[in-house]
Amino acid sequence: MHSSGDFLSTPNLDYEEWRDVVRSICGRYTPDGIEPKIFSGRARVRSICGFRAVDLSSNAHRLERTHQDVRVDARDHYYAIFQMTGQSRIIQNDRNIELTVGDVALIDAARPVIYVSENGSGHWGSLQLPRRSLASHLGLEPRCPSRCSGAAAARPLRQLLQDGVEDEQSMSVSANAYMRLAFYDLLGALFAPSEPEDTSLHTDKLFARIREIIKDHFADPDFGPCDVAVEAGISLRYLQKLFTARNSTCSYFIHSVRLDHAARLLERRSFLKTSQPISEIAYASGFGDYTNFNRRFRSRFGHTPRAHAGGIASLAGDSPER
Repeated sequence: MHSSGDFLSTPNLDYEEWRDVVRSICGRYTPDGIEPKIFSGRARVRSICGFRAVDLSSNAHRLERTHQDVRVDARDHYYAIFQMTGQSRIIQNDRNIELTVGDVALIDAARPVIYVSENGSGHWGSLQLPRRSLASHLGLEPRCPSRCSGAAAARPLRQLLQDGVEDEQSMSVSANAYMRLAFYDLLGALFAPSEPEDTSLHTDKLFARIREIIKDHFADPDFGPCDVAVEAGISLRYLQKLFTARNSTCSYFIHSVRLDHAARLLERRSFLKTSQPISEIAYASGFGDYTNFNRRFRSRFGHTPRAHAGGIASLAGDSPER
């Protein structure tokens, strides 16, 4: 577990040291409005469930990232920035937002930005967010800068940032993946618009990608909605929302893909007049249980798998051995 006290125990850096450290982990930012000889700042980078988290403080009145800075380092991510102490103003895309302690803002690292510290000192925490994953979760490219103040979701998100586990080896791969989705869920609660406009094209592309993910993995009988969400880089809640908007569920779609594949294999079996066991076709289509396959197939197509393959239909079902 980590706290702001851990950050305060890091050494003070002079002007050039701080600038070089920040540029190595965040991109090019230049302190301004203070004499280099009286500058003081701290910087620390951590890894939290695969995200890069950065703690920064300085006594500079202004930090600037220019058009040239953006071109030079070509950073292409968003980041959520948390005002830990002090007050600041952020200017990006000709918009101004004010931050006080407890506020969280969303910033685009691929655009110039200016931070103005109202009292000449401040402490910020930030979480770097892959562009495609965040846009996929929100359903659109977010408007930046955006600010959220006093929202319930901001408190657990800030706590996760403060108390994040640095040693990812202590968590399993799946636990890390689900924790990442928890971050995206909270960010979605903060920054997804309640009535997003012009998002249909983006969500259609995302849904098409989800369909391809399922088609690539359906043969694995253990593959389910949670795995789809992890692979797509979105939360399970948002995945369910995408299917609900299309009057379906992710589980239903996965089973439909499996049944369609099984039907094609059965038709091929009939056409080639092979003796491939139908149970083998069931397992190759992602069904770990033959009885479940037989039941679902009859429900979907109105007859047994053997009847579909051109054999003699049986109301009681067919033997999995032939």
